[in-house]
Amino acid sequence: MKEILVTSSRDGSKEPCLFWPAPGGKPAPLLVGLHTWSTDRFNQITTFYPLAKRNSWHLLLPEFRGPNLVSNPRAFQACGSLLARQDVVDAIEKVCGLVPVERGKIFLLGGSGGGHMALLLAGFRPELWGSVAAFCGITDLVAWHKENTHYSQHIEACCGGPPKGKTLREYRQRSPLHLAKEIARCRQVYIYHGKFDRSVPFTHSLLLYTRICQANPQAEVFLEIFSGGHELLIDKAEKQFLQTTEKKIAATG
Repeated sequence: MKEILVTSSRDGSKEPCLFWPAPGGKPAPLLVGLHTWSTDRFNQITTFYPLAKRNSWHLLLPEFRGPNLVSNPRAFQACGSLLARQDVVDAIEKVCGLVPVERGKIFLLGGSGGGHMALLLAGFRPELWGSVAAFCGITDLVAWHKENTHYSQHIEACCGGPPKGKTLREYRQRSPLHLAKEIARCRQVYIYHGKFDRSVPFTHSLLLYTRICQANPQAEVFLEIFSGGHELLIDKAEKQFLQTTEKKIAATG
């Protein structure tokens, strides 16, 4: 695993990422692993690196402006902002210039805050992903601000204040629920959520899925409510991505 710096195409800042190239030098799928709400690029190494290694996939762990916390001096730039979303896309383009990547097999994976970001990225660049797996993601920041008061101050730091007036626009722009039409354009999205999740109610995923189906009943978007809590089930994601690698997927865009 090595660190690379990626120049943002939006503001020119140098953003850190972790990258592990698949062995062999041949074209391989790229796994993009997203960190959780309160952490950084180092958060998911022990979870995502073994997955990439055993399947000979490239692995990219982007930072996307750091944790969504009051303590982050760039909190307003984090939490799924357009800057943060572009950071991930810029990092992918950087990696594609370093190693041969199967462009139709770029897999996006995240849980909790990473699930939130995965769904935002699915709507931001739907043509980019071969498959998206989002676990226990927040889909409506306005609702979550009320539901989990432990995180209210952090959401406000990221969005510029409580959800009212002009600030309400930031909450909506950073909520996947308002990107249903765009997410429906993805090749494949699986939305997973634990029925007994005490941090993010499973209704977040249910409402988003319903809205996507209303936008496009034929969308390749699927919902699984599993018997569990606030967790990322790596076996489910691996099975999903392996099924994708067995299909011939043409890159577009």
